[in-house]
Amino acid sequence: MQNTKTDDVLVYRLGAGCDLADIEEGNTYQGKVQGFATFGMFVQINDRIKGLVHKSNMKEEHKEKDSVLVRVRQVRPNGNIDLEEVQHQVYQVQNVERKSTTVRISDLPGKVGRTVAVEGEIAQVKQTSGPTIFTIVDDTGSQNAAAFVEAGVRAYPQAELGDIVRIIGEVMMRNNQLQIEVDALTVLGDEEAVAVQARIEKALDARAEPENIPLLVKSEVLENLRPEMRKVAKLIRKAIFTSQPIILRHHADADGICSAVAIEQAVVSLIRESGGDFDAEYFLFKRAPSKAPFYEIEDITRDLDFSLKDNVRYGQKIPLVILTDNGSTEEDEPSYKIASVYDIPFIVVDHHHPDATIDKYLKAHVNPYHVGGDFGITAGMLGTEVARLINPKVEPLIRHLPAVAGVGDRSEAPERALFLALVRDQYTEDDCKDIALALDYEQFWLRFNDGREIVKDILNISGNTERHKKLVRLLVDGANTMIEDQMSASMPHVVPRVLKNEANLFLLDVEIHAHKFTFPPPGKTSGEVHDRLCKQNAGKPVVTIGFGPDFAVLRSRGVLMNIPRMVRELRNEIPGGGISGGGHLVVGSIKFVEGMRDVVLEALIEKIADAQIQR
Repeated sequence: MQNTKTDDVLVYRLGAGCDLADIEEGNTYQGKVQGFATFGMFVQINDRIKGLVHKSNMKEEHKEKDSVLVRVRQVRPNGNIDLEEVQHQVYQVQNVERKSTTVRISDLPGKVGRTVAVEGEIAQVKQTSGPTIFTIVDDTGSQNAAAFVEAGVRAYPQAELGDIVRIIGEVMMRNNQLQIEVDALTVLGDEEAVAVQARIEKALDARAEPENIPLLVKSEVLENLRPEMRKVAKLIRKAIFTSQPIILRHHADADGICSAVAIEQAVVSLIRESGGDFDAEYFLFKRAPSKAPFYEIEDITRDLDFSLKDNVRYGQKIPLVILTDNGSTEEDEPSYKIASVYDIPFIVVDHHHPDATIDKYLKAHVNPYHVGGDFGITAGMLGTEVARLINPKVEPLIRHLPAVAGVGDRSEAPERALFLALVRDQYTEDDCKDIALALDYEQFWLRFNDGREIVKDILNISGNTERHKKLVRLLVDGANTMIEDQMSASMPHVVPRVLKNEANLFLLDVEIHAHKFTFPPPGKTSGEVHDRLCKQNAGKPVVTIGFGPDFAVLRSRGVLMNIPRMVRELRNEIPGGGISGGGHLVVGSIKFVEGMRDVVLEALIEKIADAQIQR
């Protein structure tokens, strides 16, 4: 009701979320002139409510968008509002907010058609050609809220990524997707924001905790890695629940692909279960192969470029980057340093020999060497166990991937046999070898593309087993034909040497004695040559070096080398060599400047000759 004392007059400012139920007869409201008719002027009290001031109740002449004070004379049964203009020089203003019940996002499916209030963090702001889409995260889930001012115009520009807000709006279905139509958005003050943030963090921490499930196989190394694998899974689950984009980088071979695809299946399925958009799995998750077994400058440059553009164009958070089958060595450090400028968080799931300088850049690091294991526990084995912790529901789709990874990476660890036994009713060892070869062959032609759907068919994840078998058979035939052609060209040019430690060394110049720019590439060519030489020299120590103008690829059986350490020593011992590289202890690669090739190779051979022989 209107007060009698002038300096005590109360004027109400109606919030954007208010509707007719919030209007009270006799109260005075701030309004804005919307337009005129012969019988009076229309006044908007907020974006949803307007009334009529009859010309007999107008105090002075106005133009459109003028601010006025109006008293509600009557609210008619049909919803029409009769107003009269009032004038006060001194008055107090009181905000009126919609009397909406604050609900959790998980409760929204049962609130369709009702106006509700939601409190949460802005996880994404996406400007479309129509409304502005805010992705809101609370302690129970995430939800899109659409706010419209004008087509393509940013609504609520004061609300930024990471703000804690209260949104009031109607819950609706749009294109079979739940959505809040925003009537009002308020950035919460410090005290309220801290309370809401604390509630969200506490609930998310509990929600992100992985289930306590057993491992697929009995393994002391994997059991010892369980705490770190749970940590990795929790970080990934929390990223999903907070709509943080995820980039998954992996080495472009069968082991790296198996590890990454296992995690991909878990992440994508959990994004769907968490109520993301129909295309959320594409703009919140990206899998990308890396040609080298480490995170190259080229990789971080690509990832950073896409991430910063998405941050600016689509209001996305800075991503969580997962590296699998790479990320553990000092070769990764230059990329980590670049990423640290932008505070990009990293997780590593790898089985390369780790360097101590790396962990300071990482949120978590699963590596068998940390618990007394070695590279025989492959990235595919590790990634599959992590994937099961992220979302146990994907296990039936991925439980064969560790067996494929084990044979593809030539693991000699006892876990290889255990994972093969786990799936022998569906996949023989030869089946797994064929799948691994098909992955290597297809990825060579895919180059930097992930081939998401093709790879799913090769791994029999798509569900079409007949198509899987046909595709693998064709790819294996194609790969074997090209391998045999390469071996026919290369094997006659292998140069043998016997070293002082009685190791049998074999050298092959793959630059001049192998086909270029085709399958198999130099690394795999060297591996195929090595396998043949091992069969020809059964029971003897064998080292194979396939080299080109500025690189060498090493494979060893029965010689106890440490390739990463050898690379570091050579770099210090040969000034001007431009030496870099690494890998596993007995499988790896080294780069150098072309003019120093002969010097570097001879120094490398000397170190191999000093290595112990496995008796």
